[in-house]
Amino acid sequence: MKRVLVWLMSTAAAVVLLFGYRTSLSGPMTTATQPLAGSTGTSSGGANTVTGPAVDTRWGAVQVQITLDGGKITAVTVPRYPDGNRKDEQINARALPILVEETLRAQSADIDTVSGATVTSEGYVESLQAALDQAGG
Repeated sequence: MKRVLVWLMSTAAAVVLLFGYRTSLSGPMTTATQPLAGSTGTSSGGANTVTGPAVDTRWGAVQVQITLDGGKITAVTVPRYPDGNRKDEQINARALPILVEETLRAQSADIDTVSGATVTSEGYVESLQAALDQAGG
């Protein structure tokens, strides 16, 4: 009788954990997921938007677009990133927001790589630095 009770409680706990698991239905950067052609820069008022080159990595291209206003990075988007399979999507859903946040905090390309997303991080930093160089930052 005790075995049945333990089995029943274990099964109930597993079911609760399974149904409590939340998944992300949107990608890491849903505002800009279309590839941009080449490195471009646009200006609107005091803000200047610069797109770094698409950097080829082992898992796919990474491209960063920054908006600067008064020499300060005010926005970062990642139009291209590895998303060829579910693992890429999971890794980048976690890593890209961290990289963007670190960029805004550091105001430079001098940021750490994200553990578990080293290849994407390195491509991100390379594209970011090229965009900053193009912007004169």
